Parts: sequence; C-alpha cells; structure tokens
Amino acid sequence: MDFPDLIDPSDLGIHFFYEEVSFDLMEETTSNWLKTVVETEDKVLRSIRFIFCQDAYLHQINIDYLDHDTLTDVITFPYATEEEVVDGEIFISVDRIAENAKTFKITYGQELNRVMVHGVLHLCGYDDKGKEAKERMTEKEDYYLKRLNSL
Repeated sequence: MDFPDLIDPSDLGIHFFYEEVSFDLMEETTSNWLKTVVETEDKVLRSIRFIFCQDAYLHQINIDYLDHDTLTDVITFPYATEEEVVDGEIFISVDRIAENAKTFKITYGQELNRVMVHGVLHLCGYDDKGKEAKERMTEKEDYYLKRLNSL
C-alpha cells in the first residue's frame, strides 16, 4: 500500500504519549503485541497514537467531542478512510484504569492491557454496542490478552 507524501514515515507505527501522567510501560513489547493484533485482524497498520491522561483531561474530550458528560476509561478516534487500514488515536485515563483494576480485583497492568487492546479492536472495526457485539469484543480481548501472556 502506498501512502501519500504528506504522511511522515516517522509517524507510522505505534506511539505513546503521556499527558501530565507517568508510569512504566514496556513500550517495545506492548507495541509489538498490538502490531500483531492488527496483523491478525488482517488490517494494515498506519499509525496508532496512545495518549495516556488523567480523568479531567479525558472527561473534557468526552464533553467536547462526543457530547458525553461522563468519566470513561478510553475514547478511540479512528482516522482511516480505508476499511483495511488502522489509523487513529486512543485516549486512556490512567485514573479510570487504576479504579477499574481495584473494582475487578486485577492488576493495573492487566486492566491497562485490556483497555489498550479494546481501543485497537475499535480501530480494527469492532464495536461494543449491544449484547452480542460486546460479547464478541470481550472474546477478542481475552484472545489477544492470552497471546500477550504467551510472549
């Protein structure tokens, strides 16, 4: 697939940004795992930008862009115009990850990985609206989390 000249090759791939938050993330391992998810879904990775932030930051995005006045753990913005291409931004609230990890009695890292792959699956075309779609999304998350654990 040829990309237009306006796409900087250094923007291709998976990138991690931290908006006034800091934590340890094995970026290379995580990136390789998520690239495998995209490939397994028969998609072409253009660019995924993860932006980790606090509740207030993501809450404002939720209000400004989605007209939702609620806290959330993840918001995904797909930018690809071709169905087979994955390109987008995934905003993740580290506050919600910590809270959800306590609620579900799992580690912060486990919840973070689930939310990250959840966002990638959205960029691959999956949706979680409705019971069947949500079940399918959870099955996919579980499948890819097991693959991560076997790396």
